[in-house]
Amino acid sequence: MLLVPAIDLKDGKCVRLRQGDLSDATIFSEDPVNIAQKWSDLGARRLHLVDLNGAVAGKPKNHEVIDQILETIDEDLPVQIGGGIRDLETIEFYLDMGIEYVIIGSAAVKKPSFVEEACSAFAGHIIVGLDAKDGQVATDGWTKISKYNVVDLAKRFEDYGVDSIIYTDIGRDGMLSGINIQATVDLARQVDIPIYASGGLSSIEDIRQLCEFESEGIEGVIMGRSLYEGKIDFVQAQDLADSLSDRDLYDEED
Repeated sequence: MLLVPAIDLKDGKCVRLRQGDLSDATIFSEDPVNIAQKWSDLGARRLHLVDLNGAVAGKPKNHEVIDQILETIDEDLPVQIGGGIRDLETIEFYLDMGIEYVIIGSAAVKKPSFVEEACSAFAGHIIVGLDAKDGQVATDGWTKISKYNVVDLAKRFEDYGVDSIIYTDIGRDGMLSGINIQATVDLARQVDIPIYASGGLSSIEDIRQLCEFESEGIEGVIMGRSLYEGKIDFVQAQDLADSLSDRDLYDEED
């Protein structure tokens, strides 16, 4: 299972929000490039970036910092980015920079055909982020609850050819209240593409529980506040996930 450190960028700084509220941001570092290098040095196998200013503006706003991150970290470390991805030009801009995966969020819900176009133009590089509360998808920084059921949309985007889906329980994000494992597993069982859990990760026990359902299609988890507040040691957590994955593989071979 992939444990993916998140770096949320606001005004060039590394921050974390509570429940997506831009006014409730905690600054964890003035130097996100150094933070990215830290996760790279500790053996991260993927990084998750979010351009929070870009999410508001609808276009890249922290691209200079993002470019510095890409120049600094191991060139073989895949990076995915979300925040304000609303047209094919932005996707092409990021891929040309060296980003491996681009995450479409609210735009996917508002205009599903955009996801289909993106998958056609940039096959293998498109991830959809679905943020939900009680099974209904939220948009616009989680301020609006849509009419769409998360499972129905996930199946639709699977048909379009997205690489994977990041599922966030918006009631738990940044709250250290624990992953909504049941909802994540329920979604993973409904589709055949990988699901990444997000929102509320609070302890290494969450990692252990998620690994129990890796075979159901949960490929990884996005790690934010739990890392920055020292609730979880990244190396210890990844070692645990690897050991549990190895055990499951051994059991299958038997």
